[in-house]
Amino acid sequence: MKKIAVYGKGGIGKSTIVSNMAAALALEGYRVAQIGCDPKADSTIGLRHGEPLATVLQTFREKKNDFALDDIVREGYAGVVCVEAGGPVPGMGCAGRGIITALEKLEAKGFYETYRPDIVFYDVLGDVVCGGFSMPMRSGYADEVYIVSSGENMSIYAAANIASAVRNFKGRGYASLGGVILNRRNVKNEEQKVRELCEDFETKIVGAIDYSELIQDADERRITLMEAYPDSVIAEEFRRLAKICC
Repeated sequence: MKKIAVYGKGGIGKSTIVSNMAAALALEGYRVAQIGCDPKADSTIGLRHGEPLATVLQTFREKKNDFALDDIVREGYAGVVCVEAGGPVPGMGCAGRGIITALEKLEAKGFYETYRPDIVFYDVLGDVVCGGFSMPMRSGYADEVYIVSSGENMSIYAAANIASAVRNFKGRGYASLGGVILNRRNVKNEEQKVRELCEDFETKIVGAIDYSELIQDADERRITLMEAYPDSVIAEEFRRLAKICC
């Protein structure tokens, strides 16, 4: 089982990239799971055609430990196994601590043994890398971390914080930094800025996704680009990126 954590600033397109990579691999015959680790709980929405999904934390609040995996797990497009960790009641809890609780509950309920995925994606918010949001990289959940970044300043800043967190855990047997995924926003000197970030952290750009109206159209329809436009150039970019990361 290959376990991959994908981090990036909120709004950078991370969930779109992860969902399309998951779909691409599932269509190749792999058993793929995608676990959204963001309080918004919208990581897998494109795989589920917008269908609501009860989050781990919401279900735990309502039922305590008296719930089954069927209550929180759904299969999405191409058979991707979808889970959303969720978050606390607004203003009444710590989102990072919520991620820790959600991942612990999944493990305790035997999620990995039950679904036996070949590949697991953790889609993790990266604006703040507190102890909870660093859980996938530091507690043996993920083997590798990939960071999604554009050339926008706040995206670069968030990516640097994430890379620093991975570096701080170096030598402890935790996840390693696999590289940076460039999600192009067509800003000035974009690739140069991201390459400079990579040089600072001794890593590389592993792949790039061009800005495309096809992606925006698929997102608005709440489906993946792999489903909406499987024969497009962008779909091939996702296939290529998925193979590199996995």
